[in-house]
Amino acid sequence: MTVPSKNEIKFQGYSPGVIGRITEAHALYYHEHWGFDVSFETQVGRELSEFMAAFQEGRDGFWAATAGGRFAGSVAIDGRETPAEGVRLRWFIVVPEHQGTGLGKALLGRAVDFCQQEGCPRVYLWTFEGLDAARALYEGEGFRLCEEHVVNQWGQRITEQMFEIRFQR
Repeated sequence: MTVPSKNEIKFQGYSPGVIGRITEAHALYYHEHWGFDVSFETQVGRELSEFMAAFQEGRDGFWAATAGGRFAGSVAIDGRETPAEGVRLRWFIVVPEHQGTGLGKALLGRAVDFCQQEGCPRVYLWTFEGLDAARALYEGEGFRLCEEHVVNQWGQRITEQMFEIRFQR
C-alpha cells in the first residue's frame, strides 16, 4: 500500500463516521501496543460522543486529518470546563502509517494555535508514561509535565501524566 504524500493531507471538522474512526484508531493502537482492554475503547467512544454532541464553535475545537480520503489522525480542544480550569486537549492520535510524517506536529499546532487565538489561559492534557514520541511533540509546543501518579485502569498499571501550557495574557 502506498502512503499518500503530505500534499494530500486535508484537515476538516466533523464528518459522518469520524467518531467511530477515532474510537477505532485509539482502541486498535492502545490494545496492540499497551494491552488496554474494552474499558478504554468504551470510554473513548462515550466521551468523544458526548463532546461532539455538546460541541460549541469558539469554545471547542476539532480537527480530523485525512490522507487520500482515509482517516489519518485527529485532535480536539474540549472547552466545557470552567475558564479557571482551562481547556483540555483530547483524542490526539495519528494512525501508524502516518506516524513520523509531521502530521502529529501539524494537528497539535492547529490545536495550540486555536487556544491562543481564543485567549485560553491554560491548556492541559492527560497521557501516560512511555509515549515518548507524543511527549516530544507536546514539549515542542511548550507543554510541561506538572503531575504524575500510578493508576490501575484500562486493564493495566500505568503512570498517568498531566501536561499543561499556560499562556500570558
